[in-house]
Amino acid sequence: MQNFTYSIPTKIFFGKDQVNVLAEQIREFGGSRVLLVYGGGSIKRIGLYDTVTKILQSNNIPFFELAGIDPNPRIETVRQGIQLCHEHKLDFILAVGGGSSIDCSKVISAGYYYENDPWDLMIGKVKASQGLPLGTILTLAATGSEMDFFAVISNLETHQKIGLGDPVMFPKFSILDPTYTYSVPHNQTAAGTADIMSHTFENYFSSEKGAYLQSRLAEGILQTCIKYAPIAMRDPENYEARANLMWASSLAINGLLSLGKERKWTCHPMEHELSAYYDITHGVGLAILTPHWMEYVLDDSTAADFKDYGVNVWRLNSEDDSYKTAHLAIEKTKEFFTSLGLPSKLHEVGIGEENLLVMAQAVTKNGPIGEFRHLNTEDVYNIYKAAL
Repeated sequence: MQNFTYSIPTKIFFGKDQVNVLAEQIREFGGSRVLLVYGGGSIKRIGLYDTVTKILQSNNIPFFELAGIDPNPRIETVRQGIQLCHEHKLDFILAVGGGSSIDCSKVISAGYYYENDPWDLMIGKVKASQGLPLGTILTLAATGSEMDFFAVISNLETHQKIGLGDPVMFPKFSILDPTYTYSVPHNQTAAGTADIMSHTFENYFSSEKGAYLQSRLAEGILQTCIKYAPIAMRDPENYEARANLMWASSLAINGLLSLGKERKWTCHPMEHELSAYYDITHGVGLAILTPHWMEYVLDDSTAADFKDYGVNVWRLNSEDDSYKTAHLAIEKTKEFFTSLGLPSKLHEVGIGEENLLVMAQAVTKNGPIGEFRHLNTEDVYNIYKAAL
């Protein structure tokens, strides 16, 4: 196991009615004038918008709104948010929603103190010096953005979807009330589950064999998704199911599972190109690509890892040949995603062969991706083709 340092400064308030801590938490972190960031209106349908605004109003906390955040948040919206913060002298950002609203808010936070275009932060031209304090109220179990310092932003003009990680973007606090996910529709619950599982896979499949505990924790999160996603889809207001999926979302990507391992992912950068070009739902792209990636990287050096996955997660026969168990485990993964109503091929979401090579080249422009198995441009292209 490699050396590591671990710190998660985000305070978590988990459970029903935890929104009642909102005003005191904003003030604890110096907030007096708030930018309220949210998406397409679901928070209004479930009454959360009214709850939040009444809390702010009753505590004499002025707020200004940045609404309509896209599912793949745009750099244009980030620019707009930064401008609002400067114009109205706002000193705190409150993101209410899923990963898109939170990611957008993170880059607004980091870009506030930068005088030029915030896209410079995304492409690595400059590094953020500090950020406006940020709090979140989560309404979708998926990205884990409520408890990490990562954000993904799209630039449709340049066909780029880029991830940025910086400690200045850690939320100060996150309110996780599973009841706020009761109204999440089936397709978003399914895509969110695929995202959680993909985060876990990216940490789980590693050439580092000494991080035994982290791998067992990852298997527990995968089993949690497999158990509770179907329940949440059959019974959307099942608190136990929603709560377990919400906590799995946070733990899958807050760094816990990657401790002692090299963090160099594969399916995520491949999917980012898909949604940069075709604007598809992130979790849908991951559900399509993941089984095809698994089959492609299965060889003598990885078969034992896939057998562990099959035995420990899917409870397959430990006496079977490694390759047999590996193939069965991969098929189980594909079948599970399909059972949630997720597509298994790119053509099902309107993606053809026209941009595959360009996307593969973009994924690998800085060299091979992945740590479990290094993938060059040809490898990525072959996986895309297999997924057609």
